[in-house]
Amino acid sequence: MKSNEYEEDALSVKRNSRITINHLAEQLGLTKGTVSKALNEYADIGENTKRRVKRKAAEMNYRPLTHAQAIRTGKTRSIGLVLQADVYDGQRPFLADFLAGVSQTASRENWTLTVATPATENEVLLTLRRLIDERKADGFILPRTKVSDPRIKLLLAEDIPFVMFGRTKDQSGCAWYDVLGEDAIRRAVERLSELGHQKIGFVNSDLKYNFAALRLQGFKEGIRKTGLNLSDELIFNGAMTGHAGRVATINLLRMSSPPTAIVYATDAAALGAYEAATELKLKIGKEISVIAYDGLPEGAYVKPSLSTFKVDTAKAGARLTALLIERINGTKAEELRETDSAVFQPGTSEGPPLLSSSELAHQIKNINRNTMNSKNERIKI
Repeated sequence: MKSNEYEEDALSVKRNSRITINHLAEQLGLTKGTVSKALNEYADIGENTKRRVKRKAAEMNYRPLTHAQAIRTGKTRSIGLVLQADVYDGQRPFLADFLAGVSQTASRENWTLTVATPATENEVLLTLRRLIDERKADGFILPRTKVSDPRIKLLLAEDIPFVMFGRTKDQSGCAWYDVLGEDAIRRAVERLSELGHQKIGFVNSDLKYNFAALRLQGFKEGIRKTGLNLSDELIFNGAMTGHAGRVATINLLRMSSPPTAIVYATDAAALGAYEAATELKLKIGKEISVIAYDGLPEGAYVKPSLSTFKVDTAKAGARLTALLIERINGTKAEELRETDSAVFQPGTSEGPPLLSSSELAHQIKNINRNTMNSKNERIKI
């Protein structure tokens, strides 16, 4: 065998073996310590050197030994996401896009994602505690924050980095990414007012969540800005599901002076309005107008299609992941607060009012007098 064949064979073995920091250091003409620090984002290594090392690592298909890296740096390079299963089961398409944004961004930055789906709120806290104790994640993304959120209290007490999908009144130590739902709801009211609606109802979510309080604020601001009368009777809190949205809609439309248009804090609740309209023999987009918020895929397939403010959940997942990695790497929480806007996605569920409030009440009373089976049905908040 010729000498160059020996060299080619040796090169092939090297290509097929695991690339180590020693290999990178040899190729770059740097010390092993410098390469290690560059890969682990040490502050005393220049940005040009970090880029050079990372570029060579990518070229040589270098993969760190995660366990060894965790021992050396105290980091697992893993992001934690604990989702309460019973809350998210009804929003799987919405959740799929969100998880795609998280996982793709984590992967691009050479981080992993640890996902857990406990069934109850108490199990969420137990799972967080276990992941912290077992060092399975360096930080956590917290979706759907509550007014009083035990997850935040736990992570602050343990000094564990986290980023919230949502804002909170008590901002100390909190980083977040959020979409301005209150602006979208205000714009929905303004749009309906411009179409000629003088009585607009609001079906809100559960006020234990921060986003619900903000969207209620947006609705009230929209009513004030358009000069309409603000009535608590036209506001229904607590609708988290399609069934609850149906019940809320029926109760609003059975009023002696019902709204001719309704804004929904979530698409999930708004989809229940279609069942309610069928029961009351009303046509959505004609006798009753509907605008919602979220941009769930189902809204495009109902008839008429749902007008909604769409949230880019893939982008939300990506930004939350990027912010969390910055937080884990030492950036202050107060410097990691971003907001974005929802985009109006027009459907055919809203239009000028065909009937006044009194005419609508008269029609419902006459047509549905003997067909309402849930006359006293109310949502329990």
